[in-house]
Amino acid sequence: MKTVNHWIGGKTVEGASGNWGPVTDPATGAVTTQVALASAEEVDSAVAAAKAAYATWGTSSLAQRTGILFRYRALLDARRDDIAALITAEHGKVHSDALGEVARGLEIVELACGITTQLKGELSTQVSSRVDVSSIRQPLGVVAGITPFNFPAMVPMWMFPLAVACGNTFVLKPSEKDPSAANLLAELAAEAGLPDGVLNVVHGDKVAVDALLAHPDVAAVSFVGSTPIARYIHTTASANGKRVQALGGAKNHMLVLPDADLDAAADAAVSAAYGSAGERCMAISAVVAVGAIGDELVAKIRERAEKIKIGPGNDPASEMGPLITKAHRDKVAGYVTGAAAQGAEVVLDGTGHTVEGFEEGHWIGLSLLDKVSTDSDAYRDEIFGPVLVVLRTETYEEGVDLINASPFGNGTAIFTRDGGAARRFQLEIEAGMVGVNVPIPVPVGYHSFGGWKDSLFGDHHIYGNDGVHFYTRGKVVTTRWPDPSEAPAGVDLGFPRNY
Repeated sequence: MKTVNHWIGGKTVEGASGNWGPVTDPATGAVTTQVALASAEEVDSAVAAAKAAYATWGTSSLAQRTGILFRYRALLDARRDDIAALITAEHGKVHSDALGEVARGLEIVELACGITTQLKGELSTQVSSRVDVSSIRQPLGVVAGITPFNFPAMVPMWMFPLAVACGNTFVLKPSEKDPSAANLLAELAAEAGLPDGVLNVVHGDKVAVDALLAHPDVAAVSFVGSTPIARYIHTTASANGKRVQALGGAKNHMLVLPDADLDAAADAAVSAAYGSAGERCMAISAVVAVGAIGDELVAKIRERAEKIKIGPGNDPASEMGPLITKAHRDKVAGYVTGAAAQGAEVVLDGTGHTVEGFEEGHWIGLSLLDKVSTDSDAYRDEIFGPVLVVLRTETYEEGVDLINASPFGNGTAIFTRDGGAARRFQLEIEAGMVGVNVPIPVPVGYHSFGGWKDSLFGDHHIYGNDGVHFYTRGKVVTTRWPDPSEAPAGVDLGFPRNY
């Protein structure tokens, strides 16, 4: 059986805790790999390696950092199929979707390659007689990232390339459900020339997470995952004096107005709800149909959903793969089987789906629930699976009020031909990311990703300008140099004068 160990100080380090976790192929249900689960002492070893590396990396030249990052980008591009294959084998998503994940991660590596511009400071000369003021940004030191199972390559790449480009060293704790991609990312970074200890990967469960949150040498923590855990990460790490960005869960809505192109809206709803088997925080999981279009829109969504080919992720014919674990599959199915009792109309029930030859896989089909109430479990909870709920409102205003009443504020979208309505929506909606006729408004790398309300804990969004600011801290320097022709001014106990 394959074993995944830690990557510490530029080399593979065998797990020493004696604890191992199973890694399953979701398409077959078979355990294919074991992953080391770190003790607090092993986490301490990874942090110590990062701290030692920071002594030189934190003062390294921008030319050195960007040279390594350009080589890293080239290696990632050359090995993108290998990375995607690891994702498919352990997460289950289809290969094309895994390739897309790698491509979105590469965007942030490319952003990090331009860090020389991002870290430029500011200078004001002659703010007073012979006094200049400059602002600079400096790295924090050792920073950590705790990442989820649904994007085992992309989300780590949202974090560590920008962090190390800013001069920090990094300890990554990826999901123990699909750990192999993280190790390959670290190995390629070493091949690109990243010094030993700058990027470390330590695998584990809550023991490893808590050790990072409490460690005195970890200056900041980045997290992506569910809202309850994001809240815990933020509370615990903040109590230990750390800077925190903790991105939580979502219930992303798509508001469809009566004037919308319903074919385009149905295409978008199916793609956004069921892509990656719904296991993504930006999935559209709630469609809000306004006015009399509801029945026609639901019919068009159903027509498209019924044609989706479900199968193993390494089968080129498959459009959707299995869910990550059997327990998660059963949890998702529970929302569908209980929906009718809570007033929903079950248009499609995917809970009985199986794939011939792969009967032990974690399969579930596409489910579509119509006329769902806002107090039902299927609406209130983040299901994180291929379940799309449809709600009905009579007016645009009712739809906006419904969406804004949600405790989540991650992403949302509107489908309409009316520019005025779209403009109102983007200003009135309470969410961090908004799409106009775009169902999944994930920003490009040079903008920042993050939500509002229970979808984000902390002040900074991830990557983009917010990412640079999160991984650095500002310093302002005020300088006066005496003119060589003048004698020293002597002591002056008065308040400094700006003239």
